[in-house]
Formats: sequence, structure tokens, C-alpha cells
Amino acid sequence: MTAADVSRGRGRPRDPRTDQAILRAALELFTEHGHAGTSIEQIARRAGVGKLTVYRRWANKDELIAAAVESARGEIPNPGPEELADLSYAEISQVIVDALPVSARTLAEPGYRAMLAQVFGSSVTHPGVMAAFWQNHLLPRRHTAHLALSRAVEEGVLPAETDIEALIDMAVGAVVYRLLRPDPPEADELLEYLRTVYAQAGMIPRQ
Repeated sequence: MTAADVSRGRGRPRDPRTDQAILRAALELFTEHGHAGTSIEQIARRAGVGKLTVYRRWANKDELIAAAVESARGEIPNPGPEELADLSYAEISQVIVDALPVSARTLAEPGYRAMLAQVFGSSVTHPGVMAAFWQNHLLPRRHTAHLALSRAVEEGVLPAETDIEALIDMAVGAVVYRLLRPDPPEADELLEYLRTVYAQAGMIPRQ
């Protein structure tokens, strides 16, 4: 345990409202100005707390921004492996279909797209930010997609030689490319695009 860990463990219990205010401020500033343009001082000022309050919770700026990126997942459903393990292709694909409207609304938000651009821009200089995004935003949905495609192969919906990892990469790449274009889609348009891409990749049945 580090000195920072010991320090954060002392005193009064942490107020979750303060945690949320700091995370919200960190996410807003990171989205607006990027990693280099964000400081602990700015975050504390926007959150209405002192710098010491921030440092009691996060050891440094990288750790705090990574936590803020983790918190930005919003209402996108995230079913666990145990919920999907025994489901058929049809059942898993229905879970994906049901999640698409919320996913489209979240992904279409200008703030989310701006955060996405900042995360990608920080991936080389501050890989911890990208790691947080991968772990909390991409990996859970990648697991669901992998399970759906595996079931599709097992049930003969897709050919036995299907490269599942390549299919997922192509689907994710298509969605990210669409989000970062100069003419970003509205939620309804993005929902139709997600349905098309996922169906083409075999994650959900084609209509």
C-alpha cells in the first residue's frame, strides 16, 4: 500500500456526491481541452472542492482522467458473462438489439464524440486513458459480440471458418469511423447504421 492509499483511507467517509462532482469536472475539462490542457487545479475549481480533496481520492491527473473516462459509459447496458453464457444465438442477438437504442443515443451525443476524439488523441502519450476506455467501453460489448458470433458459428448461421475477431474489428472500426466524420449522425440515423453494421457482421439477424 502506498502513502497515497493510506492517506485516502483516513478521515471521514468519502462523499459520493463529491466523487461525482470531481469526475464530472474532470471529464468535461478533458473533453474540452484534452489531457495536456487539463490540470488538477482546474478540475478542483470546477468541482468546487480543494486540490487536497482531489488528491485524497486520486493520486495524479492520469489516474483521475482514466476514472472519469470509466464513468462516461452512461446508460449503455452491460450484461455480464454469466447472464449470456447459456443463451442461444437468437437470445444473445436480441440482447444486442435491445441495447442498440440506448447505445445510439449515447454515441450520438456531441460530448461523447468529443471525448472519443480526445481518448484517441491521448492513446500514445497517455495510454492509461485509452486502457480505461478499452476496459470499460469497448471490452464488455466486444465480449457480447464475440459470444453472439461464436453461437452463430456453432448453430450454422455463419460459416465454420469465420474469423470472429476480424468481424468485430471491422464492425467497431466502421462505427468509430462514422462517429468521427465531419457530418456526425443524429441518434435515429445512428441507430439504423448500427443495425446495418451489426447485421452485416452477423451479430444480429438480417431483416
